Amino acid sequence: MYRLYGIKNCDTVKKARKYLDENGVAYQFHDFRADGLTFELLEYFEAGLGWNTLLNRSSTSWRQLTSEQRDGITRTTALQLMLDIPTLIKRPVLDTGDQLIIGFKADLYKQL
Repeated sequence: MYRLYGIKNCDTVKKARKYLDENGVAYQFHDFRADGLTFELLEYFEAGLGWNTLLNRSSTSWRQLTSEQRDGITRTTALQLMLDIPTLIKRPVLDTGDQLIIGFKADLYKQL
């Protein structure tokens, strides 16, 4: 069974969930805010996607960081920031068991 990670109020997550529901795809939804986020899960995402891909630099949360937090960001600091502020993670993350897919594109989901 697929696992979809994100935040339930996120518009892109809502689109992904709607697509999966309408196409009869079985999945479990994991809300970072309600269900929590562990460092191990974050490392799993990072291993499959890379921290640069996982970090949402166009988010409001990113813009609210101080310039000291944003400048010279490293893997370690990025992972800690994402752990502390889950809205810094690009969403949704779909775990198919074989691969991780970040974001939602109907064409890509259709290929699954």
